[in-house]
Amino acid sequence: MHHHPDARSVVRALAPDEPVILNRPHAAARAARFFAEKFPGKSLYAVKANPSPDLLRVLWGAGITHFDVASIAEVRLVREALPDAELCFMHPVKTARAIREAYFEHRVKTFSLDTVEELEKIVAATAHPDGTGATDLRLLVRLRVSSEYSELSLAAKFGCDLADAAELLQATRQHCDWLGVCFHVGSQAMTPFAYVQALERVRAAVAEASVVIDVVDVGGGFPSDYPGMEPPPLEDYFAIIHRHFEALPIAYNAELWCEPGRALCAEYSSLVVRVEKRRGDELYINDGAYGALFDAAHIDWRFPVNALEDDLTQPLAEFSFYGPTCDDADYMKGPFMLPADIQAGDYIEIGMLGAYGAAMKTGFNGFGDAEQIIVEDEPMASLYRGDRVDPRATDNVVSLR
Repeated sequence: MHHHPDARSVVRALAPDEPVILNRPHAAARAARFFAEKFPGKSLYAVKANPSPDLLRVLWGAGITHFDVASIAEVRLVREALPDAELCFMHPVKTARAIREAYFEHRVKTFSLDTVEELEKIVAATAHPDGTGATDLRLLVRLRVSSEYSELSLAAKFGCDLADAAELLQATRQHCDWLGVCFHVGSQAMTPFAYVQALERVRAAVAEASVVIDVVDVGGGFPSDYPGMEPPPLEDYFAIIHRHFEALPIAYNAELWCEPGRALCAEYSSLVVRVEKRRGDELYINDGAYGALFDAAHIDWRFPVNALEDDLTQPLAEFSFYGPTCDDADYMKGPFMLPADIQAGDYIEIGMLGAYGAAMKTGFNGFGDAEQIIVEDEPMASLYRGDRVDPRATDNVVSLR
């Protein structure tokens, strides 16, 4: 992989016809060290956010040793890249074949579930040839919790209702070495209070079940910094999670886990695109909804942008983007703030795309090629540099600290 100082140097050296993904290993390593050193428990990287083997090795080198995998393909990928990593199969609905391969071939002992049927499947798939059950399973029951404080909900698809949790916890306790509870407050949780609500639900479930709990996994949801979505410091999230975890009726030596995805890799990558056409305040660019900008198109996610030309002098104006395919849905309304005199042939850097961006690129309509280059400058935004202004400093923000 080639190295350049920054996006402008890439444009000057290559004048690329296709989009270019810029990777910043130093930014991902900094985020990983932050979680490894400051979160009061174990941090499992959620591989779905960006499964790049290069990124996995960066995170491992910076102290992330546990990985949240959600498919047998991710199990194989991480096991090949990191033979000594601890893998946790945290998708609540898995095939028996995937469970069996993960357990017997890849040394996976940790699985999540949210139904009795999934519990029975795990127990059967991990049984030994003589019929004896596994004695080293770590099983986590996933609770359904609210996503009201997050930008993207994850409350509908997975998780058992609180009314059913006690019975499922009691049944699961009979088949595992470690019993845990897990949940997910949704993606991009904008206040630490999201975890307070969820942990209160954990408290209620555990108290009713009267079982020994060895692990509490607060899942993902830890935010990154985007235009219009500036969260409080992550230290606030860690402190409030730890305080409420300590008050739970669980084993004295129970472990606290989390599953950051976006928070570990958003700052890892940005994207250089070229403007192919301008039509009023609409810019036709060479990546879009079927490429790294899926979120910008389908959930109106706003990413930071920066024009890479030195001769643009007009004030910033609002633009929307069209991607390169023939599909009208290949549209990103933004608004994206760029110099008003930007035109065809100019290049733009789109930041904070390390989470889900590169991972969701497709080859639809023949587009999708993107060279990857390492750059040495800073990401457009960061929660980890120590120079960020706390959004609670404004007069109209109430602190939940």
